[in-house]
Amino acid sequence: MIKNLLVANRGEIARRVFRSCRDTGIGTVAVFSDADADAPHATEADAAVRLPGNTPAETYLRADLLVRAAGDTGADAIHPGYGFLSENAAFARAVLDAGLTWVGPPPEAIEKMGSKVESKRLMDAAGVPVLSELDPAEVTEADLPLLVKASAGGGGRGMRIVRELSELDDAVASAKAEAGSAFGDPTVFCERYLETGRHIEVQVLADTHGTVWAVGERECSIQRRHQKVVEEAPSPLVDAAMREELFDAARKAAKAIDYVGAGTVEFLATGDGRFYFLEMNTRLQVEHPVTECVTGLDLVALQLRIAEGERLPADPPQWTGHAIEVRLYAEDPAENWQPQSGTLRRFAVPGVDAEFGLPAGHGLRLDSGVVSGSVVGVHYDPMLAKVIAWGPDRRSAARRLAAALAGAEIHGVRTNRDLLVNVLRHEAFLAGETDTAFFDRHGLDTLARPLADSDATRVSALAAALADAAANRATASTLGALPSGWRNVPSTPQRKRYLAGETEYAVSYRLTRDGLRAEDYAGVVLVEATPERVVLDLDGVRRTFGVARYGDGLVCVDSPLGPVAFTRAPRFADPDAALAAGSLLAPMPGTVLRIAVAQGDTVEAGEPILWLEAMKMEHRISAPADGVVGELPVTVGQQVELGTVLAVVQEKE
Repeated sequence: MIKNLLVANRGEIARRVFRSCRDTGIGTVAVFSDADADAPHATEADAAVRLPGNTPAETYLRADLLVRAAGDTGADAIHPGYGFLSENAAFARAVLDAGLTWVGPPPEAIEKMGSKVESKRLMDAAGVPVLSELDPAEVTEADLPLLVKASAGGGGRGMRIVRELSELDDAVASAKAEAGSAFGDPTVFCERYLETGRHIEVQVLADTHGTVWAVGERECSIQRRHQKVVEEAPSPLVDAAMREELFDAARKAAKAIDYVGAGTVEFLATGDGRFYFLEMNTRLQVEHPVTECVTGLDLVALQLRIAEGERLPADPPQWTGHAIEVRLYAEDPAENWQPQSGTLRRFAVPGVDAEFGLPAGHGLRLDSGVVSGSVVGVHYDPMLAKVIAWGPDRRSAARRLAAALAGAEIHGVRTNRDLLVNVLRHEAFLAGETDTAFFDRHGLDTLARPLADSDATRVSALAAALADAAANRATASTLGALPSGWRNVPSTPQRKRYLAGETEYAVSYRLTRDGLRAEDYAGVVLVEATPERVVLDLDGVRRTFGVARYGDGLVCVDSPLGPVAFTRAPRFADPDAALAAGSLLAPMPGTVLRIAVAQGDTVEAGEPILWLEAMKMEHRISAPADGVVGELPVTVGQQVELGTVLAVVQEKE
């Protein structure tokens, strides 16, 4: 029996495994990088071991340090979580060679599925439908569009869509570079790209006694950069006949490699019910909570029991209801999904019924790697949390989840929250029209629009100003009971200026004996104002605004009209902050990976200038307009901070 388990991972998956360990009476050991020293997963385990350094290569990808940490803490088993070394056969062997229990499939099974090229050949031989592999050197126009994929890849890294033959060489080179950096293996291959495919996967569980379960399917078609954003169980596409075929193919895949433990067989399906094998993830999936909700299973606990040699019952449980999960990322969808970093000042999701476990009935679940005060760094994936709603049917689950996200307080870091709410409320989503082209078809300009429109933002700025005034009044040493800006004769209004993104909102108001007098706010009556709460009557309708202020000028206003993050506009411009026209700034901290131009080169709008590597992804920095590279102050390998000038593109004289 496992007595003490080390989780060779971080963030929410480490916390998720710890929860099942606590429920079953197993001791827990965490590992943490220097960047994660104060992370929740590092502080809630029974023991924690430091992995010196920050980058994955220095820490969570060091098999020797992880096995040594298990020995130093008396752990007798290792759970790899997902990502990092979870699908690394050499790591699995190192764990077993150290006399520890490996909570995962046999290393041989990992190897067979570790290469997407070899796994497809193996699945084809086992009778599982596959898309034919294409050699990049032999691709023709007739093969387009196609997808370049990393053989050892996952999570959308090392993948490129090619629609023109002229793009192929660059796509292959870029995919190889990203795959080599992320997985240590630059091998890539090509396959036909289905523009409107559906991503359907089957959860499997297999014990050491020959029982193989196909637990249920999930749909994960709504993706960005080939990485899942919304997942649900069951799939709105799959009917009973298709489900039987999917389950049969998944069981064949697991049996073909003598699989043991939890795994996922992924398929690309078409609207008419045909499907093709994509890959098998020989680990627990990020989206496993939706399967847990509709089946009542604890998949992590089952992983542990299988690793201890227990036998599964003959058949898996039946499903009930519908579950939808969204991945909350620190990123800006409207700016090409740029990852964000910084301090998460507040993180609170209303109505959560369970964390890392099943709600007692239909309800809301939260699996989070962060808490209020967590620092979102640049070394790891920008996912903050998974929010899951389980309801009696698909529409009720979507409505519950959208309301919880809309009401969440997420301060300090920009996220994809507004996009997720808009997707969940979109009629196409509610109708089950959720293929992989969802974002392209409906447009990010629509889906990523803020929940608070311009009118709501303007009223929120007034609420921020009134809360600021109440805070000033509360801390005043004299005349504390009088309104902020009080005069015994008519005087000039009080003025506040706030920035929401690039837009400035100027608020001008006076508090008189007759109440609030605010310019450009006709019909607004002040009901109550405290430093944290402002109640306004808007043309006969009362609205409550929660206001949170932070020392760096950040003001966050939450209301049913939509959340808004403001920064206080400076009273005077800083001349040292002026930038040369055409300056390209680093959108995030990262490392300069490649530079495509030299100083003095002529460039066209959209032409790549350089690439940054941050949060395990490549990010292209392109010329904003036609011009000449006037300055290029960075070098390959240089670490840059947010806002660093990377290049200056000057207009042609």
